[in-house]
Amino acid sequence: MAGEAVTGRPPLRMRVPFGSRGPLGLLVDPMTWRAVPYLLLSMFWGVAWFVILVSGLTLSFALLVIWVGLPMLVVTMLVWRGGAMLERRLLRLAFGVTIPHPYQPSEGEGVMRALRRLFADPATYKDLGYLFLLLPLGLVESFATFAMGASSIELIAQPVLVLYGVRTQINDRLVLDTVPEALPWALGGLVLLCATLYVVRGMAWLHGTLAMALLGPGDEARVKHLRASRARGVDAAEAERRRIERDLHDGAQQRLLAVALDLGRAQAKFDTEPDEARALLAQAHLGTKAAIAELRDLARGIYPAILTDRGLDAALSALAARAPVRVEVRVEIADRPPAAVESIAYFIVAESLANIAKHSVATEASVRVGRQEQRVVVEVRDNGVGGAHARPGGGLAGLADRAATIDGTLAIESPSGGPTLIRAALPCEW
Repeated sequence: MAGEAVTGRPPLRMRVPFGSRGPLGLLVDPMTWRAVPYLLLSMFWGVAWFVILVSGLTLSFALLVIWVGLPMLVVTMLVWRGGAMLERRLLRLAFGVTIPHPYQPSEGEGVMRALRRLFADPATYKDLGYLFLLLPLGLVESFATFAMGASSIELIAQPVLVLYGVRTQINDRLVLDTVPEALPWALGGLVLLCATLYVVRGMAWLHGTLAMALLGPGDEARVKHLRASRARGVDAAEAERRRIERDLHDGAQQRLLAVALDLGRAQAKFDTEPDEARALLAQAHLGTKAAIAELRDLARGIYPAILTDRGLDAALSALAARAPVRVEVRVEIADRPPAAVESIAYFIVAESLANIAKHSVATEASVRVGRQEQRVVVEVRDNGVGGAHARPGGGLAGLADRAATIDGTLAIESPSGGPTLIRAALPCEW
């Protein structure tokens, strides 16, 4: 399932549009160039949706008197909801914004209940408002991006054009036909290009903020979802506690009990049957090592000591070393995040690598942990067969609930045939 946003709420701000970066930083930032095609084409996208929505709504309401308009209205609503879903994916590609689906969950109801839910869901009408706003937004974005970008490129190219004999008529008196005359205009083009970069990032940020407000879940829905996720997190923690108790009782405790019995028998036979006593001591020694290994694995599953002592880089490298496929690990954060964030990031990677080993048929994977504003971003990729999605009660859904306990998000991109990307964004106060 490509682009599946699982849980949580992303920040209202995506990457800082300006921050402390200079024009050169914006020029080489891939996010700038990912935003440019969207902004250039947004006018055509807005016109297309305006025509589709006006035609569909007008025809549907006109035919309501003969009941034909009702199914046509339902189809129109489903079309614009599908357009909003597509827009969320486009915004993630263009602006790096992950917007969770805000719709009320389906509970296997019949057709009439599904229609009632469709008409009563506020997110349906927020989608409609956003799609109508695409036309005026697109006009401004496309015109500004094209006009400023084309003008800056034309001005910067003036010295080259002059060298090839192309003369530019500025007005009735001014004609650029020598390089010295063209150079000031080229410098002006560089200034205009810098302004264009800031305008592009500013429009991308404003568009992303508006999309967050209209296409994302409202505060009430977010709070409800967060409560449910945290309740599932509590249930998962309780189930984990019971699992640990069961593993201790059925595993290490039974082994240690067997060790104690072997030692007791060896003590009883020490004087009369020394060879059998030595065999029992060897058996007890093996049992002790097995119990220690089980306890070590159990402790690693609760909270690995290496994570506490040496941090994420060492802990994730240890996970990668035990994985059955080749895993490249990159941890690109200078300061250690809080323990809760480290723990969630670690278990997201651990569960993802376990799923890769069990289901993906992958030959290689990569793990990247980086910083994006006040968030730790964890990305796990593999070249497997894809098709991963969060099922209720499944491992990925459990990871989403873990992330939601600190208001984080988990997104899954796993089209059929692969590759798979699992991306978590975890809030962090540095």
